[in-house]
Amino acid sequence: MNTTNSKINVVCFGEVLFDVFPTHKKIGGAPLNVAIRLASLGIQSQIISRIGNDEIGKEVLQHIKDNNVNSDSIQIDNNLKTGEVIVQLNEKGSASYTINYPAAWDKIIETPEDEITIKKADALVFGSLACRDTTSQNTLFELINYAKYTVFDVNLRTPFYTKELLNHLMHEADFIKFNDEEIYEISEYLESPFHSLEQNIIFISKHTNTKHICVTKGSHGAVLYYNNQFYYNSGYKIKVADTVGAGDSFLAGLLSKLLAKEEPQNAINFACAIGALVAQKEGANPKIDESTIDFFMNPTKTQNINKLT
Repeated sequence: MNTTNSKINVVCFGEVLFDVFPTHKKIGGAPLNVAIRLASLGIQSQIISRIGNDEIGKEVLQHIKDNNVNSDSIQIDNNLKTGEVIVQLNEKGSASYTINYPAAWDKIIETPEDEITIKKADALVFGSLACRDTTSQNTLFELINYAKYTVFDVNLRTPFYTKELLNHLMHEADFIKFNDEEIYEISEYLESPFHSLEQNIIFISKHTNTKHICVTKGSHGAVLYYNNQFYYNSGYKIKVADTVGAGDSFLAGLLSKLLAKEEPQNAINFACAIGALVAQKEGANPKIDESTIDFFMNPTKTQNINKLT
């Protein structure tokens, strides 16, 4: 475990659920995927969510604990079931989703303990999907007020968002993560006159007063705008198994480096590598250690080190 990272504490808020694939089920939900990947990178992570009092809820809770994520803020709902999402994959491995409603995670309530937890944390990560129900939405709006650093992971799932909601969350965020389709859709909402990715990033940065923005571009890497400067990674060539969770691991990798005060270029390189490694495996949370990431990024360097030893 990275002893520097272990001093960093991140809280993730939102959905925990089962992704139901054509042939199997896997535990997921973007906030939980981020929390699990952060924990694997040596960062103290905690998830605020709600599960049903059912068998799959028990599986989710055990999975959270098994992956070294703090489960103290998992609430139990005696009326609603643990969330499930039907995942369809196209021939390229890209996913589309059918998300059941209502689910237990739609009814996350605020607790005094969670307020204290967020005040102590280095960052709060949240997405737009958790706001599809007013109960969880109002809880998030309140908890954001206690956070030192807010990270908005844009996760557009039709029909569970509005222009007004996205605008509000962007204004609350210190850091916004989009994919390229999402930023163009939202820029159009905001009546941006621009056509290039960089111009729209700057446009949203000024519109929302957000100094940290990242846009993923699928197999073509990502762009990071950090304190008025652009950083780029053009991606890694892989054979995609499925894209589920790749963006979540990307975000976790990026935050793990930025919160540790590493250079933004190093951060985006690392994030793109971990996202690619996840995309070439099935499911959202394959086991990947830092030595695997290092070798993936620099195979010749690692080979040379091995020769010397």
